[in-house]
Amino acid sequence: MEIERKFLVNRLPENLESYPCLHIEQGYLCTEPVVRIRRQDDSYYLTYKSGGLMAREEYNLFLTAKAYEHLRKKTDGNLITKKRYCIPWEKWTVELDIFEGCFQGLVIAEVEFSSVEEANSFVPLPWFGEDVTWSSKYHNSVMSQADPDVYRRES
Repeated sequence: MEIERKFLVNRLPENLESYPCLHIEQGYLCTEPVVRIRRQDDSYYLTYKSGGLMAREEYNLFLTAKAYEHLRKKTDGNLITKKRYCIPWEKWTVELDIFEGCFQGLVIAEVEFSSVEEANSFVPLPWFGEDVTWSSKYHNSVMSQADPDVYRRES
């Protein structure tokens, strides 16, 4: 079970370069249910996610690089590319996604929890912006099928 909250980001945290960073590329074979492939640095996964917003089932299977490349050609829509910074905060890790490619400029912070109660009691950090947990618009699977211009923020 994946239980997470998502927030747009008003400003990047200080010393961002001091945190671990993952380079992620992912594409979608299906969006209902969600079937995703992901390259995360030198690791490859096939993921199934059930429907839902804050809490949903998630299953990950390892892929080989060859299998990933084969499936990548079969993905639909936008390929999602992003840098993910893993920032420790109290007992959680903030996953700060800085999108690249067609979604460049979009920045989202996600925090995963062990229970719905814990998620509901979480107090966002000062640099977090709008809580978009309840908007499917910010699910990467939805973004893969969307017009990237919809996600451009006004300066």
